[in-house]
Amino acid sequence: MSYFASKYVRTVLGIPVHDTTAGFVGYRRKVLETIELDKIRFKGYAFQIEMKFTAYKCGFRIKEVPIIFVNRVLGTSKMSGGIFSEALLGVLRLKFSSWFRQYPNGRV
Repeated sequence: MSYFASKYVRTVLGIPVHDTTAGFVGYRRKVLETIELDKIRFKGYAFQIEMKFTAYKCGFRIKEVPIIFVNRVLGTSKMSGGIFSEALLGVLRLKFSSWFRQYPNGRV
């Protein structure tokens, strides 16, 4: 499911990120100071998408480092219908609102 979700996000938002919902992320201080964290609205997996998209729109380079993902042995997924719909519809809202938003330039 993550594969298709990331493909959907890449297609709609046009960001050069393969794993858009990855939570194992590091941001440089300059990125976090630039992207206006108070304007980040999503929660759950969509939060990861919005953070990456906003950093990209601010002109920052995104670098992915591959990891080996081991399938879950214990526990259950936190994925719910609400999280799924937020990600599905939220990506469309994020793209639409980006047409009218001025993003700070982080590459000054």
